[in-house]
Amino acid sequence: MNTAPELQQLLSAQTLWHAGRGSAKEGVEGQSTGHPALDGLLPQGGWPRRALTELLLPADGVGELQLLLPTLARLSQAGAAVAVIAPPYLPYAPAWQAAGVSLQHLQLIDAAPRDALWAFEQCLRSGACAAVLGWPKQADAQALRRLQVAADTGQCLGFALRDRKHAANPSPAALRLEAVREGHATQWQVRKCRGGPAPSQAFALRAG
Repeated sequence: MNTAPELQQLLSAQTLWHAGRGSAKEGVEGQSTGHPALDGLLPQGGWPRRALTELLLPADGVGELQLLLPTLARLSQAGAAVAVIAPPYLPYAPAWQAAGVSLQHLQLIDAAPRDALWAFEQCLRSGACAAVLGWPKQADAQALRRLQVAADTGQCLGFALRDRKHAANPSPAALRLEAVREGHATQWQVRKCRGGPAPSQAFALRAG
């Protein structure tokens, strides 16, 4: 397993420039999701900064990457690192590149299930990443709280992709979106959001 060397190299990269940092408004305004209709629904106008966002899925491959790729493309093109922790499927590099992701700033961290949660937390906390994606399967409320604190400490966008069965459980994540399939589209329903009440309207993301 190559987790330790890869992770150590990533954590030591403290000279990376992080897109969008240094503004006094960062604690209030969100980072654009790349989907204007979704930005319009969210009280902060986008992903909450320095925070964990939880995506609740009925199954893999319902449009979660399509939802995230505009953000990952923008950050990586700006020279910031994006870390992907132990994905359930190997990302298809040509598709990510076609979506605008700069592959030279994409870090894939290979970790066994018992180590993936630790790697997720360390990358969030490191200050070396602009965004970190993880698939924490067995994370309890305490583990999610650590991820939220780590994202705040590292001034990072954290995305936890989890089974929809966890929707009934409380979560410290600043934003929770639940995916619901509607024909050829995925409806993203806001279940919790920082900065205001969750909107009743869902965001429809059509298969691209």
